Amino acid sequence: MQIWIDADACPNPIKTIICRVAIRRQIFTIFVANQWLTLPKSAYIKMQQVAKGYDIADLVIVEHVQPNDLVITADIPLAAEVLNKQAKVLTPRGQNYTLDTIKEILTMRDFMETMRASGIQTGGQAPFSSKDRENFANQLNKFIS
Repeated sequence: MQIWIDADACPNPIKTIICRVAIRRQIFTIFVANQWLTLPKSAYIKMQQVAKGYDIADLVIVEHVQPNDLVITADIPLAAEVLNKQAKVLTPRGQNYTLDTIKEILTMRDFMETMRASGIQTGGQAPFSSKDRENFANQLNKFIS
């Protein structure tokens, strides 16, 4: 198993948790982003910088992910694609997406996008919190165990 991180929008506290787990558990981990990230030096952590552009990082992850790899992303279409490749998905807030749940999540995302496009104010996600960080760490430990 490898861990792939859609790192452009991944909160820094989550990157820190992932790095600690990668080093401690000796799991090869790849951060994919369109800007260079400063990460701990480790044989288990790799930074893959991609060109700037719409979904370039997503395409790299989809191309290289293998069955049973873990992908960390909040990007719902990316999650659907890697789930179809039999990888696992965890959001930075600790939500586990599965093939059983992703269709409903995609439908809700598309519905909300349509609402926003028609001028309806839908609000957004709550700010990232310490509870989100704790939830992510707990779920990551479950995946790794």
